[in-house]
Amino acid sequence: NVDNNTVGWYQSCLLGSFQTVELIETFMNYQENIRRCVCIVYDPSRSSQGVLALKALKLTDSFMDLYRNNGLTGEKLREKKLSWVDIFEEIPIKVSNSALVSAFMKELEPESPVSQCDFDRLKLSTAPFMERNLEFMIGCMDGLSSEQNKFQYYYRNLGRQQSQQQAWLQKRRQENMSRKAAGEEPLPEEDPSNPIFKPLPEPSRLEGYLVTNQISSYCNHINGVAGQSFNRLYLMKALQED
Repeated sequence: NVDNNTVGWYQSCLLGSFQTVELIETFMNYQENIRRCVCIVYDPSRSSQGVLALKALKLTDSFMDLYRNNGLTGEKLREKKLSWVDIFEEIPIKVSNSALVSAFMKELEPESPVSQCDFDRLKLSTAPFMERNLEFMIGCMDGLSSEQNKFQYYYRNLGRQQSQQQAWLQKRRQENMSRKAAGEEPLPEEDPSNPIFKPLPEPSRLEGYLVTNQISSYCNHINGVAGQSFNRLYLMKALQED
């Protein structure tokens, strides 16, 4: 029964852009019923380059604990020593066919040892693939800059609040000294009703971590395509010399 043996789900993505908040939420929803759920990610754009772009992913236990407890703050992340590389854990994938399927595929192989697909792999032009990766990476850099601006705004407000608290506390202490001199009871040095003592909510660092993961994926894609392009250039040079 397939419904009773569900281990996760699969989805497609464009150039590895699967690191989203929606994916995290889907993982957490599946996690309620499937303890070790897995997501299979397929990238058709990379597969068209001659690579079977399949990934099996799951969330790390340490990240899930923090996510459940709304602990994705700077202090909690430093305490758990959790960085952006500790969100996902990749599981090795092995694709294999049965002996019967392998024999059938052998029967379907064309007689010609070289196909058009083999010639396509020697194409030196990688401009469209590189351009899309660079375009997406620039978009992610803009997103990361927005996240940094959000935290800079938070820390500016936090510093302003702390200065107001110190000024209020100094004034209250001076007032208490006057009250003591007059034989009156001192006032409390903390006033929860005062807005300046209301804690400022720290923004979650999840978006920034996910954007950093995406940037890393695009950099790896560009690095891999550049290496393959050099191999093709050397191969074409050798063929021309022969």
